[in-house]
Amino acid sequence: MMAPDLTIEDLFSKEKFIFIAGPCAVESEEQVLETARFLKTLGINFMRGGAYKPRTSPKSFQGLKEEGLKILAMAKEETGMNIVTEVMDSDNLTTVTKYADILQIGSRNCQNFSLLRRVGELNKPVLIKRGFGNTIDEFVQASEYISGAGNSQIIMVERGIRTFENATRFTLDISAVPVLKERVPYPVYVDPSHPAGLARYVEPLSLAAVGAGADGLMIEVHPEPQEALSDSKQQLNFKQFELLYKRVNALRDTMSKF
Repeated sequence: MMAPDLTIEDLFSKEKFIFIAGPCAVESEEQVLETARFLKTLGINFMRGGAYKPRTSPKSFQGLKEEGLKILAMAKEETGMNIVTEVMDSDNLTTVTKYADILQIGSRNCQNFSLLRRVGELNKPVLIKRGFGNTIDEFVQASEYISGAGNSQIIMVERGIRTFENATRFTLDISAVPVLKERVPYPVYVDPSHPAGLARYVEPLSLAAVGAGADGLMIEVHPEPQEALSDSKQQLNFKQFELLYKRVNALRDTMSKF
């Protein structure tokens, strides 16, 4: 049975566990709509998708920009999904705000203080990812730039940090979950896809996040991961994601009994 639709308010509820899922990058109308329809069958109501893509190499796919935002808007119109998408800088903030229900501040912009102040002036939820070189103190202080500008609709996302270890793409700092929950009044989510780097590690990291007390997960899902224009190795296909979704909920049900 499909779960009831979740609202923006549910993002901040301690009684709700939230899944935010979708492709790393918006690549086509078909890709996004197919993913949105699938997620909706599971009762997921928050879809991620990058229209502006910050890439390490300027030769890599940089996103469809406003055309990508329009495709996300089509998915919202058809399915009712709330859209989470990244704002890269102040220049595209106005454009992204027209389409996004939740503004994402990516890892590279965690200490872009002028941008943090700008999103803090808006009446929209802001999902901020920990910078891969930031301490927890620095991450908390980044959130204070947003709240200090008047916006307390903040979601903190642990997404892995850079360490000496290279067996995974980043090192998921699972201890950040309980520490942040002590330090800030905001929900704490985990993005297991980026620290995993490989699809087969996403589920165990997700289960670890649930065990540590995360309030939600943000996971990359693609109809055909092997054909993805970015992050192809870490995106889950539909079958993999549905299994993860069931196991996460089973773990949460078990934990709720004690």
